[in-house]
Amino acid sequence: MLTRRRTVLQSAAGMVLAWMTPVPLAAQDARASRPAAGDLLVSTGDTTFTPLTPDDIPMDATPTIAWCMTPNDRVVRNGSRLNRVLLVRLDPDTLDEATRAMSASGVVAYSAICTHSGCDVGSWLPDEQLIYCECHESKFDPRDAARVADGPAPRSLPALPLTLVDGRLVVAGPFTSRVGFEV
Repeated sequence: MLTRRRTVLQSAAGMVLAWMTPVPLAAQDARASRPAAGDLLVSTGDTTFTPLTPDDIPMDATPTIAWCMTPNDRVVRNGSRLNRVLLVRLDPDTLDEATRAMSASGVVAYSAICTHSGCDVGSWLPDEQLIYCECHESKFDPRDAARVADGPAPRSLPALPLTLVDGRLVVAGPFTSRVGFEV
């Protein structure tokens, strides 16, 4: 009986470890791969996949939701909802120093997945100038690295550093922290 229980537990542990072991990037679907430096940004509703520029993002307004797209083969990284990016354009002079360093012409990019329960984030509170998650009412300050301003979210939204190349918004590096919610 004890041997059988041990065998079952070892098998279960082996399956959990196999499930948790990362799959090499070459074996993954490029559409599900996380954003990478050099990726362009395209609006989620744009079927022409036209790369976004700062002028495409309205100032102090509802965030634009985007996907990243590889620049050469134009693979849109829409194979995982964790790749959804929220873009907000703000006056660069109103951004704190760390946020300004990750922005491009006042455009900041954050994960569109709430760190509380994994809901989609994308609402804007114009009077407060905050990003808002309607599921559980968390508020994030886009001028201060998407710091939690109110609500149950346990941490800031992960930021996606941006740069400009030929006038287009381009990913400058990976998300600053793990995308998703706390478990």
